[in-house]
Amino acid sequence: MKYGILKETEYEFEEAIIKLNAELQKEGFGILMRIDLDEKFKAKLGIDFKKYTILGACNPKNAHKAILAEENVGLFLPCNVIVYEKGEKTVVAAIKPTIAMSSTENDAVYEIAKEIEESLKRAINSL
Repeated sequence: MKYGILKETEYEFEEAIIKLNAELQKEGFGILMRIDLDEKFKAKLGIDFKKYTILGACNPKNAHKAILAEENVGLFLPCNVIVYEKGEKTVVAAIKPTIAMSSTENDAVYEIAKEIEESLKRAINSL
């Protein structure tokens, strides 16, 4: 996937989220929010859907640096990481911050985005 970082894992769904959270913490991220879309689809639309969760991950140090470089960069925060079932596997993916933040046309923000992207890659690829 050109615009994202993606890894298929053998972990059960909740186990993948627990492992991902631990790996993200090693990289300085915390989870600010969790949205279980499958539950929202069931409650609001009456639709059964595979397990699909969006996690809002934030690295406060890099978020602070990015906002100092470009006030409106908060539009891209937090970094969304998705976890979903795909057959017998669980997929973990995140958009590449360099892709998302390139529209700021701010070199300082782009450099910070590269740091964030490397951290996300390490966390996701370690699963």
